[in-house]
Amino acid sequence: MTQLIDDFQRVVRYVRISVTDRCDFRCVYCMSEEMTFLPRAQVLTLEELAMVARAFTELGVEKIRLTGGEPLVRRGIDELVANIGRLDGLKDFAMTTNGAGLVKYAPALRRGGLKRLNISIDSLDEERFRRLTRTGDLRKVIDGIHAAQDAGFDRIKLNAVVLKGRNDDEVLDLVEFARSEGVDISFIEEMPLGDVSDHSRGETYCSSDDVQAIIESRHALLPTTESTLGPSRYFRMADSTSRIGFISPHSHNFCSTCNRVRVTVEGRLLLCLGNEHSVDLRETLRRHPGDIDALKSRIIAAMPLKPERHHFSTDGDVQVVRFMNMTGG
Repeated sequence: MTQLIDDFQRVVRYVRISVTDRCDFRCVYCMSEEMTFLPRAQVLTLEELAMVARAFTELGVEKIRLTGGEPLVRRGIDELVANIGRLDGLKDFAMTTNGAGLVKYAPALRRGGLKRLNISIDSLDEERFRRLTRTGDLRKVIDGIHAAQDAGFDRIKLNAVVLKGRNDDEVLDLVEFARSEGVDISFIEEMPLGDVSDHSRGETYCSSDDVQAIIESRHALLPTTESTLGPSRYFRMADSTSRIGFISPHSHNFCSTCNRVRVTVEGRLLLCLGNEHSVDLRETLRRHPGDIDALKSRIIAAMPLKPERHHFSTDGDVQVVRFMNMTGG
């Protein structure tokens, strides 16, 4: 089996595949309030997305995460999950979702082979939640969390992007919610992708160290070596099964161990979230339909484009023009 190895001898074992750029939320750190989405012809079909997943697993990738936008607004998402869930060599199959569609989809996703879920929730206050998401309904998300628990997923993790002055006063409430639900939670530093108009990123930046200090004012955090192949650094608490994670693209750069690449919904293979180095897989998929070897060759040839690191700053500058909904984080 061929491995995907970049010029810095990092082995790619994890691919994040965006299945749509559309979302039923408009989170303030992810996209602008008025968005123009891709026309259907530019979006990879379900069959093309499944072929991309197959190509990566045949190249040694062990983990696939489906992202969006919001993956549960993509028609046929349960069919795609079932097709990917059958792939040989896939050890971890996960999805990041806003949770609002899980009441409808959780059982089918679990039956299709999806193992883990990351569910975004940045506030437990209904009014604030709607301000941060612009259109979201907190009750639907909490109902979605419960539906996922009932469906029997191996692990459920909450994701919270922390913005100073916007929701940093809820860090302890979010920790207590995760503990009461028996789920994990990761706190994420905002990434400077896309030109958002809602707030100044320089003013709202809240470091993982600040968040950790808030949590440790109530709970002692015990560092662990646990990994889900992603960027989270995990901690445990002596009196809970819930893990606390931190994703810190600014304060604790994780580039040296980066084992990830991303495929956008229009078929761009992004070698780094924080750079524009990319290769067009859609062109290969449509010029050579059904030719898995041509697709694999294209992916292998892209590995030298993976940069050593990103160069995010905390002053509010936009380093990458595309919004988060194009790549799913």
